[in-house]
Amino acid sequence: MGGQLLLNEPLSRHTSWRVGGPADRYYEPAGRDDLVEFVRGLPASEPILWIGLGSNLLVRDGGVRGTVIALHGALETLERHGDAGIHAEAGVHCARMAKYATGEGLAGAGFFAGIPGTVGGALAMNAGAHGGETWNHVSEVEVLFRDGRSAWLPRSEFRYGYRHVEWPQGMVGFLAARFGFAPDSTGTAAQDMKQWLARRKATQPVGKPSAGSTFRNPPGDHAARLIESCGLKGHRIGGAQVSELHANFIITDEGARAADVEALIAQVRGIVQEKTGVELIPEVKVVGEVA
Repeated sequence: MGGQLLLNEPLSRHTSWRVGGPADRYYEPAGRDDLVEFVRGLPASEPILWIGLGSNLLVRDGGVRGTVIALHGALETLERHGDAGIHAEAGVHCARMAKYATGEGLAGAGFFAGIPGTVGGALAMNAGAHGGETWNHVSEVEVLFRDGRSAWLPRSEFRYGYRHVEWPQGMVGFLAARFGFAPDSTGTAAQDMKQWLARRKATQPVGKPSAGSTFRNPPGDHAARLIESCGLKGHRIGGAQVSELHANFIITDEGARAADVEALIAQVRGIVQEKTGVELIPEVKVVGEVA
């Protein structure tokens, strides 16, 4: 193997909340072929957790049993595909793809600049921002199976909805995707993206440890509005706090524990449901064991 295998690696080093216990095994592949061989060599019963930038993920303080595979820094090919398409490997930062696509004169990719993760993570959860969603632009994806086989599958092989994707049986992860966009006929795509990023910087706690949006937006409403209406901006448990800038973001202080974040998520959900009757659904994925 050409990659790096670490034992008992603290996942607080690799998640955007900067919390989380150790992974039994943490692997950073050297590239695509190295990744395929590594997965092929794992026991069939070995749990696998894939991470990119560690956003949209809460790892509990007891850590993760099995193997964590980190793709960011390994699968980073990004290139034009056809007249109005982009080929991106799973480790490519979404913001990088947005900038590349607009630079290539394509429209419709700017919303990816608002997704704080990688292409692989965006595919796994149908991530979105500014009204755009990942799978609306997917034409086909390259996937990896447990036995090391890979295959290109059309979008029709997947069922997806708001922040949700169902995978074919036997598949363990995404290797790459091809996206379709439209020519930037008005010449405004780059400017639109700059405006979205400026609005994001002004309205979200950019630069502070968070995992992006904590809750899904309920139909016809916004989680942030509901949380703020309950007076929860700034509410804190331990080292975790509801952002004063954007109520759907939870930020962490140095020394925070995953248990603080999880408890705050539960408390916010309970208060919002009690006061508004709306049940907020977490957007973040919670994994691992309680310490």
